Amino acid sequence: MIYFIGAGPGAADLITVRGMRLLERADLVVYAGSLVNPELLSYCPKGCAVMNSASMTLEAVIAAMTERNKDETVVRLHTGDPSIYGAIREQMDELDRLGFAYEVVPGVSSMNAAAAALRAEYTLPGVSQTVIVSRMAGRTPVPEKENIRSLASHGASMALFLSVSMLDKLCEELMAGGYAPDTPAAVVYKATWPDEKVIRGTLSTLPEAARGIGRTALVLVGGFLSGPYDRSRLYDPTFSHMFREAEK
Repeated sequence: MIYFIGAGPGAADLITVRGMRLLERADLVVYAGSLVNPELLSYCPKGCAVMNSASMTLEAVIAAMTERNKDETVVRLHTGDPSIYGAIREQMDELDRLGFAYEVVPGVSSMNAAAAALRAEYTLPGVSQTVIVSRMAGRTPVPEKENIRSLASHGASMALFLSVSMLDKLCEELMAGGYAPDTPAAVVYKATWPDEKVIRGTLSTLPEAARGIGRTALVLVGGFLSGPYDRSRLYDPTFSHMFREAEK
């Protein structure tokens, strides 16, 4: 069986228990070496074959996974959660075409780890109830209707991947789309790794404050990072719901 496993954001103990147990009995692990913490490979048993996919093509990855016996445990280890910028759809389509069974094991996304590092909540009552997950167009384009300027018009909380190397242009586009220059913003570099860095600022100050960080970082934007918000009604004593009557 082939398993696509989310390795989590970085720290070796933030992989799921299911993911760890599958690594412990893996016969082959193909891991995203440019992003996945190599400490996770310590869960692999003696004799497990390990391949770094950083220099491999899709065809090479598929060949490596499918040349094993079907009763062996093959792990494709992706960073964070594989459903977000994991490029797993094309791998699953090839496995479907070839008739190989597989499962997907979710992981903790770096956007969750970044929020934890900032002690922030993306969805604050009275501030934002929507989180936009996206990235800047670079060498790889994005659909035109999903350009940063257009997405910024919603004023929602934003978690932006693969964009820190274009931080100046990113902040310009966010402000052109409707965010004020003093909108809170942050860069979280390598969330949960030993060399994690958290840089706070505003859209107008963040590019200079985060100068020198060119990869492996998320950019978070929105009022959820600071400022007033409304108390949640779920725990408001004056609000009734199916589990509690309002206090009088």
